[in-house]
Amino acid sequence: MPAINPHVNFNGNAEEAFHFYKSVFGGDFARVVRFKDIPDAQFPIPEEEAQKIMHIALPIGTSNVLMGNDVPGFMGRVSEEENRSKISVSADSREEAERLFNGLSAGGHVEMPLADSFWGSYFGMFRDKYGIEWMIDFDPRNR
Repeated sequence: MPAINPHVNFNGNAEEAFHFYKSVFGGDFARVVRFKDIPDAQFPIPEEEAQKIMHIALPIGTSNVLMGNDVPGFMGRVSEEENRSKISVSADSREEAERLFNGLSAGGHVEMPLADSFWGSYFGMFRDKYGIEWMIDFDPRNR
C-alpha cells in the first residue's frame, strides 16, 4: 500500500517549526539537509540562505513522515494565510488526540475545538503558530 507523507513549505522557519512538531510527536529527525549542503557549484547559494532547510523529515509512528523545507528567497514567499491544505492525523485514542491537539495548537488558532462529531469520531481543526492547518481525529470504530 502506498504511503502519503505531507511536505510543507516555510519562509525560513522550517527548523523552528519542526523542532516544535518533534516536541509534540517525539522521535528524531530522519534527515536534515541545509542549502549549504548542495554539492553542485552550478547552484550557488547566497550566504543568507546557506543555513536554511532544504529538506527535513520527521518520522511519525511506524509508517508516516512529515517533511518540509524553507523556500529560498529567489523563489518568492509562501503565503502563510492561504489554505495550503490540512495535515490529518488519526490518533489511536482520545487521550492521544487531546495531547496532539493541545500541543500542536498551542499559540495557534483553533478553527473547530476537539469534540465528539456527528459522524462518530472525536475531531478538531486548527492552524498552528506557523500557519500550518491540522485536523486531529480519533475514530473508535477504526480500533
